[in-house]
Amino acid sequence: MTPLAPRPDTMEFLLTRRSRPAKTLAEPAPDRAAMEPILTAALRVPDHGKLEPWRLIVLERAALDRLAGLTARLGAERGMPPEKFAKEQAMFRDAPLIVAVVASPADSEKVPEVEQTLSAGAVCLSLVNAAMASGWGANWLTGWTALDRTWLDDGLDLGPREWVAGFIVIGTETTVPSDRPRPDLSARADWRDA
Repeated sequence: MTPLAPRPDTMEFLLTRRSRPAKTLAEPAPDRAAMEPILTAALRVPDHGKLEPWRLIVLERAALDRLAGLTARLGAERGMPPEKFAKEQAMFRDAPLIVAVVASPADSEKVPEVEQTLSAGAVCLSLVNAAMASGWGANWLTGWTALDRTWLDDGLDLGPREWVAGFIVIGTETTVPSDRPRPDLSARADWRDA
C-alpha cells in the first residue's frame, strides 16, 4: 500500500459530486465486467470487527420487471393509494440496473447493530460514488419496499433480520442536473479547542 498523498482530482470529485436523479438514468447499464470494480470499491468501507454486515444483490432486467409486478400487486392488495405504490413500481420498471444493498446484521457482543447499519449506509454511498467515478449515473433510493417484510421475503428472499439499506440505481445519464443548495458549513460544524 502506498503512503497517503494529496489527490486534488479526488477532492474535486467529492466537492462537486451530485447524484443523478433515477428517472433520468437510461440504458445501457454497466455490464458485469464494468460492475465488478465498482462493487469491489463499494465494499471498501469502515467495518468494525470485520463483520461484513451487508451484502449486494445486482438486479438486472428480468428481476426488475418481476419486482415491479410484485410492488404493484402488494400495493393494490394492501389498498395503498395508487400513487404511493406506482412510484415504487416505476423505480423498478424503469431502472436500467439496481444494486440492492442489503443490511445483514451479525450477532456480536462487541459491535452494536447501529454500527453495522452505518457500515451498510457507507456501502450505499461508496457504491454511488464508485459508479459516478466510473462515468455512470447513480442514485440512492429506498421507499416502503426496503423495509416491507413480505416484499423482502417474496422479492429478494432475505433473511428475517435483513432489510434493504438502499436501492442504488445505475445507468447512463441522459441529462446533467443542476446543483442543489448545499449545507452551510458554518451552521453545521462546531469547532472546539477545549
